[in-house]
Amino acid sequence: MAKSATSIGANYRAACSARSKSEFVAKLQIVVEEAEESVYWLDVIDRSQLLPLDVRAARAEANESRAIFASSLRTARANLRVRPIAESPNPQINDQMTK
Repeated sequence: MAKSATSIGANYRAACSARSKSEFVAKLQIVVEEAEESVYWLDVIDRSQLLPLDVRAARAEANESRAIFASSLRTARANLRVRPIAESPNPQINDQMTK
């Protein structure tokens, strides 16, 4: 649990320093996976009742974090697919593209 939970922050930091948009998306995917794993382990702790802990608040926060990162990942993927129109060296073509 501690490994996946702390990995979220470390991998998010790595994503923020990515060298390209595709690297950012790849690293953010890891963040989402680690957030999912944290939710999983909190579910295991809660359902097994092996530990006398109430993890409902932590699980709710982990679910929120996972949802935020997943939404960010969807946006980053969408932005990766959108490519700007390349400028043509011919000004007449550029004018026709904007009309």
